[in-house]
Amino acid sequence: MTLYAPSFAISHADGQIDGDADGFYHGDSRALSRLTVAADGIVLAPVRGALEGADRAAFRSVLRGLGEETPDPAVTLHRRRRVTPGHLEETLEVGNAGRRHVRVRLIVTAGTDLAPIERVKSGHARSPVTATAAGGGLDWSRDGIAVRLTSSPQPAAVDPATGRLEYEVELGPGSSWTAVLHCEAAHQDGDQFPAPPAGSLPWSTPRLRSADRRFDHWLSQSAADLDRLRLTDPENPADQFLAAGAPWFLTLFGRDSLWAARMLLPLGTGLAAGTLRTLARRQGTKSDQDTEEQPGKILHEVRRATQNFNENFSLPPCYYGTVDATPLWITLLHDSWRWGLAPDQVEQLLPHAESALAWMRDHGDAGGDGFLKYIDHTGRGLANQGWKDSGDSIRYRDGRLATSPIALCEVQAYAYEAARGGAALLRAFGRPGADRWEEWAERLRDRFRSHFWVEDERGPYPAVALDGEKRPVDSVTSGFGHLLGTGLLNQEESALLAARLSAPDLDSGHGLRTLSSDSVAYNPYGYHIGSIWPHDTAIAVHGLVRAGFPEAAASLSEGLLTASAAFDARLPELFAGHGAATDARPAPYPASCRPQAWAAASSVMVLQSVLGLSADVPGGTLTVAPGFAEAYRPLKVEGLDIAGGRLDISVDADGTAHVEAPKGLVVRRQHMTPR
Repeated sequence: MTLYAPSFAISHADGQIDGDADGFYHGDSRALSRLTVAADGIVLAPVRGALEGADRAAFRSVLRGLGEETPDPAVTLHRRRRVTPGHLEETLEVGNAGRRHVRVRLIVTAGTDLAPIERVKSGHARSPVTATAAGGGLDWSRDGIAVRLTSSPQPAAVDPATGRLEYEVELGPGSSWTAVLHCEAAHQDGDQFPAPPAGSLPWSTPRLRSADRRFDHWLSQSAADLDRLRLTDPENPADQFLAAGAPWFLTLFGRDSLWAARMLLPLGTGLAAGTLRTLARRQGTKSDQDTEEQPGKILHEVRRATQNFNENFSLPPCYYGTVDATPLWITLLHDSWRWGLAPDQVEQLLPHAESALAWMRDHGDAGGDGFLKYIDHTGRGLANQGWKDSGDSIRYRDGRLATSPIALCEVQAYAYEAARGGAALLRAFGRPGADRWEEWAERLRDRFRSHFWVEDERGPYPAVALDGEKRPVDSVTSGFGHLLGTGLLNQEESALLAARLSAPDLDSGHGLRTLSSDSVAYNPYGYHIGSIWPHDTAIAVHGLVRAGFPEAAASLSEGLLTASAAFDARLPELFAGHGAATDARPAPYPASCRPQAWAAASSVMVLQSVLGLSADVPGGTLTVAPGFAEAYRPLKVEGLDIAGGRLDISVDADGTAHVEAPKGLVVRRQHMTPR
């Protein structure tokens, strides 16, 4: 995939765009579903295809048999692809390295169904749109989107009925021929979330040099992908956020955009501020059962139009069906303040934080039992509204599905952290209510301890959820990692979960399984019931370090690095959960997003965890406590950002940390001792 949001292209490894989800897409619409290159009467033998960053790729093929005098290839096709917003450029270069004069007819075939992204995802193909010839190229249009394909030089022949552009290529020895294809796509009403201008990156790009080059490569590729996932708020183009991922989620998602921004805080607060403001402008103000909007609630996703997946599942253009985005918004504001977001920017957002806190109390806890929970009131929306939002994700150990309303374990941790962080913000800025929210958080912690904990033959653990009858849903899941370091658990409880996360039923050797392999419902290809999600693992790594269990964090981190190497440093949204005991390399999950924002941002969260890095700019301190950096030492990272100033950190082979931080910050260097 080549990507420059809000556009991207998906092709086969040889560069051909043809079939299934292949295509050039722009703004939730498929602009081209076919773009193939063939040589009349000659076999194209693929040699290599590879990314060159995030928005470029190159493919080489041999024109087998043409101009050859020996077994060596003589004539080759070099196909170079570049994506920019609304534009696909394909450069075709045919080179003759042989001694013979050659002639070949090169045929480009293009076509499109102009299908909405949800129809492609659900496999409901649309009929092709017939092209019209225009200026030596082809035009297509339908439903408010127009696409034009042009060529330089112009082809010798154009057939709009078949979408063919034909070129007569003659090459002498040592010569080459080049054509450049340009495909422009545009919606009649413009881009819903435009790309940011060049040179406006809202974070500092880090440079890592470690003893483990897999780590360096992962961070570098992730930075390139994150750059091209950026979008802007048309209501204020200075505010940027990260689209969730391509191909399916290249738009604003509350939960995904918030988590990704939080993971990137060591690179600066600019992205977090843009994300917070973009979501605050769309914060719920009324109760609407059709969209799940409620006062103070943070949205789930925004699309150009209603997504109709089938007769029982459709989502409105602005959909609020999420239980966790609202507490995550509060926590991101708190953490951004701690990392140095300017006080005036924090203060401007405090009314939104107060509304979000009120939503947790008045709407999130609709049943009055003190837990945040969800239920799909529309009958057509998401049955599950946490991050594991597939319909079969919340199960008992025996495989039965939980019934709504459902209170997820990790959402209670988010709510606890949000209430504590919200209280800290209210107190620091002289606003009322801090004591009340601290008391609310403590009551939640007590209720969690009395209602969620269950026990099996290996000891106590928190259930993944409470069901509609307030019964514990007793499966063993990766949700444990989201609880650690939030303050919801005491030290004994944290130790129990650290041990659980380190056991082979969850720690696969390639990352953390979403569901224990001992569970009846376990499926290594299950979207949320056995697969591995990099962001989920990174959150567990960070939580383990915050809770004082670096050795358990080290194992999960090593698993992610092993997986990153298998995926050429571009970790997907998720992959299969078979694990290192059976597969040396993890198997891809069909239809996974790649790149995906929080999968890419996980590299920064793991780096933060390796360094034991935490900030308290209002308190004037920065803490560096390398806890499991042995495998990566010596290590040096340059270009981190705290409070708008540059932060460089190096860790020697013996574990000694050296920090260059902005003036005015007291640097606390600590050695983390495993508990």
